[in-house]
Amino acid sequence: MPEWTDYNRHMNVAYYTLVFDHAVDAFFTYIGLGREYREATTGSTFAVEHHITYIQEVVESDEVRCETRLVGFDDKRLHHYHEMYHVADGYLAATCEFLSLHVDLSTRRVTPMPVEKQESLSGLLEAHSNFPETGNLGRVIKVPKLK
Repeated sequence: MPEWTDYNRHMNVAYYTLVFDHAVDAFFTYIGLGREYREATTGSTFAVEHHITYIQEVVESDEVRCETRLVGFDDKRLHHYHEMYHVADGYLAATCEFLSLHVDLSTRRVTPMPVEKQESLSGLLEAHSNFPETGNLGRVIKVPKLK
């Protein structure tokens, strides 16, 4: 869409965030922590941190798709990672790593996920642990010191 591009004629950073946000929504629906969970309980998730890496340009009219993996979790936190691929050419365009918190919306406080959700996540984490390693997880932003 032309409105998603910036003056450099590639996708604006805000829309990378939007694409990854939609990937997160799909992932949370898949793991049972999406909109239906929110509507049936007082539980939900909040993003607390995310990091995007831009690897190769996406320009107007390019179609992209995302793949997602669960990296880790505990009773209150989920660490998930998403890769954005160019559909026609197959290249990795960008990655996004998230830390999300499970919250009780009645108190707006972080709270443990239900045990059955944690058990389900354990099985998913085991399956996702077989995915190939990626160098894009856990990256830190810094400028090397001048000598």
